[in-house]
Amino acid sequence: MASRPLAVRIPSGKVELDADLVPSETGKGVVLFAHGSGSGRRSPRNRTVAALLHQHGLGTLLLDLLSSSEAPVDELTARYRFDIPLLTERLLSATDWYASRPESKGVPLGFFGASTGGAVAMIAAAERPELVRAIVLRGARTDLGDPAAERIRCPTLLLVGGEDAPIQQLNDRTMRRLRCEKELVVIPGASHLFEEPGTLESVARRTADWFDRYLGGARPPRKLAVNSG
Repeated sequence: MASRPLAVRIPSGKVELDADLVPSETGKGVVLFAHGSGSGRRSPRNRTVAALLHQHGLGTLLLDLLSSSEAPVDELTARYRFDIPLLTERLLSATDWYASRPESKGVPLGFFGASTGGAVAMIAAAERPELVRAIVLRGARTDLGDPAAERIRCPTLLLVGGEDAPIQQLNDRTMRRLRCEKELVVIPGASHLFEEPGTLESVARRTADWFDRYLGGARPPRKLAVNSG
């Protein structure tokens, strides 16, 4: 069973970010979540994925990329949700904050990015190659992170809905740019938000398998990129 989440506040520039931390009880690794447009650490989809990661012995850090004063403004005006440089700075702050904790020494880190948060995770991973060991992107706006794609060094899994043609096209293009170990998985019958029965559970299983593989022990031999359902 996972520990009860710890409510923490993470400094980032002039603001502090609210976050929920579940440390890894096994030392296998901790996954930082970058949410999508208009969402936050309480995203039910991200929490579903996080719950399965806990069952696999992985820790999680779900955080708000906007401060408590910025979030209401963004809800009304959408002022911040596409400010990828700002959101990337926030994820980097959280990454450095976690890595600096004494109990975090030697614990591998991963990123899970959804929608616009996928672009944020891509850029942040390129900026911290020494810390980030694996990435999973769900329904990601990878086009917003493509300028950093060739600099990503860690294994990257892209999950897209079979009924989400625009995002699938963007992810196909990103696959050609990535120079790391990579895999694109299309979830049959899923739309952008993976609301169809069983589709989010499929995302969670594949995410847990990916992080089990790359945060949970020795890395396996490199494999060729594939597209699968």
